[in-house]
Amino acid sequence: MGIASEALKNFKGFNLKNLPDVEPLSPGHRACQGCGEVLALRLAMKAIGTNVVVCSATGCMEIITTPFPQTAWRVPWIHVAFENAAAVVAGVESAYKVLNRKGIIKQPDTVFVAYGGDGATADIGIQALSGAMERGHNFLYMCFDNEAYMNTGIQRSSSTPYGAMTTTSPPGKMSIGQSTWKKDLPSIAVAHNIPYVATASPAYPVDLMNKAKKAVMVPGPAYLHIYSPCPTGWRCGIDESIEVAKLAVQSKVFPLYEVIDGVYYLSRKVAKPKAVADYFKPQRRFRHLTEADIKKIQERVDADYEALLKKCVEPEKKEKEIKGTEMSVRLDGA
Repeated sequence: MGIASEALKNFKGFNLKNLPDVEPLSPGHRACQGCGEVLALRLAMKAIGTNVVVCSATGCMEIITTPFPQTAWRVPWIHVAFENAAAVVAGVESAYKVLNRKGIIKQPDTVFVAYGGDGATADIGIQALSGAMERGHNFLYMCFDNEAYMNTGIQRSSSTPYGAMTTTSPPGKMSIGQSTWKKDLPSIAVAHNIPYVATASPAYPVDLMNKAKKAVMVPGPAYLHIYSPCPTGWRCGIDESIEVAKLAVQSKVFPLYEVIDGVYYLSRKVAKPKAVADYFKPQRRFRHLTEADIKKIQERVDADYEALLKKCVEPEKKEKEIKGTEMSVRLDGA
């Protein structure tokens, strides 16, 4: 049995009747109206609990939760630069390990979490994240993916979807908008042979919370990629964040799955998918796309989803597939 499978063999998940009361992230922050990212962060932190040290990259969730001298955090929290959240949380984890070993503190079960937006994760901070995962530090990294640098003015990132309008990928006679396809960060994390990788969405809160809980139960690095609607940057209604998030899953644009010890499991199969055009409709960042553009994107979405399905095992085969699976990731954090 693999590292993650062993850790999760007695896993008991949340449901709508047993959600925790704890709120590590307090109300009273300064997020935009309708922000899907702060909702996702709140859900993840409820699942993780209070025995945690949190390391935040620069970004929306940093500025809206900690305008000096105030803070919305009820747990130890540190803000660092765009590029080094994973490196800093690796250092904190190593420091706790040494202090526990020397008997200076007795906190062996402390959880270590780092998070950043897609810019801090896919672009500026990818080297630190890759290094921390390769070294096997015991931490969870959460990427809150709102598909652009929203904090600094809605500039494109490598996680911005093809065709989307941003301030640095404006559409026009010579431009479709974003001209490259979205970087597949979960697959990059899987390629590091870490025990646990998953995607999640605030439109499916129990699924998100269960994945956050699993991620911190697994020894070694874990990666959680969370879809984070941004009405400000996506030009949708402030009351439409959850509807847009649901459409992303229902249209197969953002599939929900987890990878446990290298084995893929689909969390929510889309039997009757919505058209990509239905997903685009509430978002004015896509309003310039032609029917031919949308057809091209639909074909890419369909192909990517079929490729994912081929990787996934059937639920009834889960135990059989993961027995004896071993991961090569180092767990010494050296």
